Amino acid sequence: MASFDNLPAVRGKLLLNEPLGPYTWFRVGGAADALFIPADAEDLADFLKVLDPAVPVTVLGVGSNVIVRDGGVEGVVIRLAGRTWAQVTAEGDTITAGAGALDSMVAKASAKAGIGGLEFYAGIPGTVGGALTMNAGCYGSETKDILISAWGLTRTGERVDYSLADFGYTYRHSVVPENEIIWIEATYRGAPADPLEVQAKIDEITSRREQTQPIREKTGGSTFKNPPGHSSWKLVDDAGWRGKLYQAPAPHGGGGAKFSELHSNFMINPGAATAADIEGLGDTVRADVLAKTGVQLDWEIKRIGRPG
Repeated sequence: MASFDNLPAVRGKLLLNEPLGPYTWFRVGGAADALFIPADAEDLADFLKVLDPAVPVTVLGVGSNVIVRDGGVEGVVIRLAGRTWAQVTAEGDTITAGAGALDSMVAKASAKAGIGGLEFYAGIPGTVGGALTMNAGCYGSETKDILISAWGLTRTGERVDYSLADFGYTYRHSVVPENEIIWIEATYRGAPADPLEVQAKIDEITSRREQTQPIREKTGGSTFKNPPGHSSWKLVDDAGWRGKLYQAPAPHGGGGAKFSELHSNFMINPGAATAADIEGLGDTVRADVLAKTGVQLDWEIKRIGRPG
């Protein structure tokens, strides 16, 4: 990897050869060459300005929708974690949130402020930064429906401001290349609403999610995007993969991974899976569904790092 010499004395945490499994919902994966948890935006900007340009930079949120491969991640992984990055404030009909804020906290803040339209964020298992990157959505609404603007830092530590139009959002996709911008903060707009009614909608979404998704398992959210005219869960189910254990070939396999019996578009680590088990399961199911139906399943979960 490129040199880490002559780095500034950061105020946050800079950890070398740090295992990333504990930072992800799947609880699998190798180590980051370096993991940086900046104290604030200024700390991050200063770090980026002097970081060797040859060092790759990868942003990791709460790890809810990512597979970190067993060989770990080259370069610096940046994680925006802690109270500084999770501030959520309301003013009028707008909500401003840090990139490290949980999407569910944005929804809760909107209820408290009497702002409707953001309730669906209660059903997204991630942070604001990830939602911006992938136009996250559920239950018929998407980030593009509520976002006004966002700002972040370039790889060289310079501030950039984006309006909604700059993202060029389509289904689970933005025209902004991943990791090109490290998002710092986003501003959303809803509409005035009765706080009790907003909270009731959030409670309904939360209850529905608890009943239909394996949220207490080691999972990673929705595995595949829904192909036009199809539901991914049904394609996986019809192909016979609900609850069926898959193990990667030796020496990369572990205890195996499977699609949840509760929701067959959610992969789970039943206990001792490797990243190779989980990613291998996804690729095997994609190939099987394509062979049986002619329908291509595209990954929604991000896969990062080096194979083991």
